[in-house]
Amino acid sequence: MVEVLVNYGPWLILVAAVFGFLMAYGIGANDVANAMGTSVGSGALTIKQAIIIAMIFEFAGAYLAGGEVTSTIRKGIIDSAYFVDSPELLVYGMISALLAAGIWLVAASFLGWPVSTTHSIIGAIIGFASVGVGVDAVSWSKVAGIVGSWIVTPAIAGFIAYLIFQSAQKLIFDTEDPLKNAKRWVPLYMGLAGLVISLVTIKKGLKHVGLHFDNAEAWGLALLVSVIVAIIGKFFIGRLKFDPSANKDTHFANVEKVFAVLMIVTACGMAFAHGSNDVANAIGPLAAVVSIVHAEGIITAKAGLAWWILPLGGVGIVIGLATLGSRVITTIGKNITHLTPSRGFAAELAAASTVVIASGTGLPISTTQTLVGAVLGVGMARGIAALNLGVVRNIVVSWVITLPAGAGLSIVIFYLIRAIMS
Repeated sequence: MVEVLVNYGPWLILVAAVFGFLMAYGIGANDVANAMGTSVGSGALTIKQAIIIAMIFEFAGAYLAGGEVTSTIRKGIIDSAYFVDSPELLVYGMISALLAAGIWLVAASFLGWPVSTTHSIIGAIIGFASVGVGVDAVSWSKVAGIVGSWIVTPAIAGFIAYLIFQSAQKLIFDTEDPLKNAKRWVPLYMGLAGLVISLVTIKKGLKHVGLHFDNAEAWGLALLVSVIVAIIGKFFIGRLKFDPSANKDTHFANVEKVFAVLMIVTACGMAFAHGSNDVANAIGPLAAVVSIVHAEGIITAKAGLAWWILPLGGVGIVIGLATLGSRVITTIGKNITHLTPSRGFAAELAAASTVVIASGTGLPISTTQTLVGAVLGVGMARGIAALNLGVVRNIVVSWVITLPAGAGLSIVIFYLIRAIMS
């Protein structure tokens, strides 16, 4: 059936490109909240400002650090050896997966549900592989790890966010002189943010452009950035002039302004890292289709990217977040719990820290679930009454149905494409 790839190759690539754009659109609409949701919810940024900033950093991450080569099978969730005798089925499947995951992400974004884009595409790939060549083609141990991550990663992020928030309360907000203590301790928080965001960028972003650092080099570089950020932070915070005779509420407001600036910087780093890493969810299957068609049926583990693929992914992400991104931003930033800049910073830094821990241990992770867990941790620090449990329930339900929803849609679309092509 390689003749199908030769005769209809350009059309298959065109269809895959359209569906890949839809998938990138869904990533932008849903996942931008990972970086900007807390900034909007705390009032540090307006929705419009957040979307403009995210557009710049998401596109920069996707286009500049999205990589020249991508895995043809996302996360190694299926064994491509099962498709060697019928490579056209893998092409049909990848096209099905892109459309299925794209539809699910757009629907979830419209409803304001923060779901995992990675789990959406993985569910879709599992679906077509199971019916295309059989359930043996799926690495079920990796699927089990993903299901386990629904509990583990939000719990880790929530615990870290709780600790960061409580430390800020005890060291700064619950003291007699919050401004004086802010000048003492905030540079340390800035240094910690510099360390974590540097590690996220090095481990999640720069690896895609051929800049590979071992653990010692990555930590050394990140620690250097951390020290520089802390020194610069101490210099500028030391120059801030506040009225010492003002009441404590005014002092609290001024301290929150410092955390607001800090959170925006952290959010920009997360947006860049997200753009560079998660664009692969859209361009990986698309690159696989292009590679298999051009090689006339030969399947490789890695696929080089045609010049137009990365810009297509980057533009799709930007348009998605510009047109539909505000709904999920509102859910994470405003509907789970009330956020202030210091609480938002704790959640953002905890999410970034969890990403670093996961990338170091190989734990499968969803940045969406990580940030939601961190926001829940901050809310729990103020008691269960501080959480909107109805919203939390809807979010958890959307996580559970993401894999089967992607798989079900993918199976239907796969059967339709195979019937049309045969």
